[in-house]
Amino acid sequence: MEAGFDETDRALVVATQGGLPLVSEPYAALAAQLGIAQEEVVARLHAMLVQGVIRRIGAVPNHYAIGYTANGMSVWDVDDAVVDAAGEFVGALDFVTHCYRRPRRLPEWPYNLFAMVHGRSRTGVVERIEDMAALIEREFPGACRRREVLFSSAILKKTGLRIGA
Repeated sequence: MEAGFDETDRALVVATQGGLPLVSEPYAALAAQLGIAQEEVVARLHAMLVQGVIRRIGAVPNHYAIGYTANGMSVWDVDDAVVDAAGEFVGALDFVTHCYRRPRRLPEWPYNLFAMVHGRSRTGVVERIEDMAALIEREFPGACRRREVLFSSAILKKTGLRIGA
């Protein structure tokens, strides 16, 4: 087990990986479930955030349920010398829900930067990606050689990593 990550931390992760309890005092409910003080729940979650054991605590809306039914993964062929900086830049855009770098699979797949955009229509998603292209060109002139948009047609799995109890 990693230093600073004990059995109580593991139990806390298992208890929260499906979401916080939907009650008025979720940290108190977790404390009762785990047999520790509410203050310890909060302190442990904060420590895991700081250490990078967990990335965030927050609501994850179902974008389909709120009307965002067009989901476009934009894929970009960005010069390797600037792809990390371009990824940080793109990932900070308020209309990009997630952004990451992946290795190219040449010659078939030249793309190394991926950025997801959700919208109410495919046209709206394409417009946002056009905006993104203009911003990338302004910040990193000539660095993006080509791009495509891949639209999803079905959700196959929508959960993060799960660890067993």
